[in-house]
Amino acid sequence: MKIKNFVVKNKSFCFFAFLALLIILAAIFAPVITGGVSPSEAVLADALQPPSAEHIFGTDKLGRDIFTRVIYGARTSLVSAFSVVIIIFVLGTVLGVLAGYFGGWVDAVIMRIADLMVSFPGMVFAMAIAGVMGASIRNAVIAVSLVSWTKYARLARSLVLKIRNRDYVAAAVVTGSRTPYILRKYMIPNVIPTLVITAATDIGGMMLELAGLSFLGFGAKAPAPEWGLMLNEGRQFIQNASWMMIFPGAAIFIVVVVFNLLGDALRDVLDPKDE
Repeated sequence: MKIKNFVVKNKSFCFFAFLALLIILAAIFAPVITGGVSPSEAVLADALQPPSAEHIFGTDKLGRDIFTRVIYGARTSLVSAFSVVIIIFVLGTVLGVLAGYFGGWVDAVIMRIADLMVSFPGMVFAMAIAGVMGASIRNAVIAVSLVSWTKYARLARSLVLKIRNRDYVAAAVVTGSRTPYILRKYMIPNVIPTLVITAATDIGGMMLELAGLSFLGFGAKAPAPEWGLMLNEGRQFIQNASWMMIFPGAAIFIVVVVFNLLGDALRDVLDPKDE
């Protein structure tokens, strides 16, 4: 009954959570969905075939099945996007909580580093980092993470500053509670809900940034099935084989929209004003 009431009360969240689950399951069971076809299997005789019963999304310049590559591309895009979100969530939360609670030189050092990071355009800075480290999806994840953690640090710091001087925190200090206990018991639980909502809404944005880096040549390398890379490969065939860009682009659009709307719905669920 509780589950039914939750679904009725949060229809939007449940709907988009269901869609997100379908996307994740499609990535996990890609070999089943594609019938065991390898995303790197090239058949030059089938190059640049339009969508048909045999290849429902058509083929690319090497005769690889685009449907297979799009499904397998969900693995690369989801894993890399989730990796970035987890890294910036953990790193930003830890640094922000430390800066807000201790203040002084700890706050000054962390916030000045954050100011340095945000002083450059994020995408340009990520391109520079990825360019120095070399093109790969792992380096793209590292580059995007290095320029994206500052939002979480600033948000966590501001939330900690609001509760640092509360009476219950002062009482914990007076009664001899250790700093790690105070951080774990009072600080982190107060910042986690807001940061979780932020992380959920950032999944789509991180996916777009990673796809952008791959499109520009700073992310995934051929023959990896990655949506941004597929867009780059189809760019020169946009007039004669537009399906090479349409289907990877549609995949990016659908997945980003689903996770963005899921994040918005999660915010409504966790918003204390609704309680």
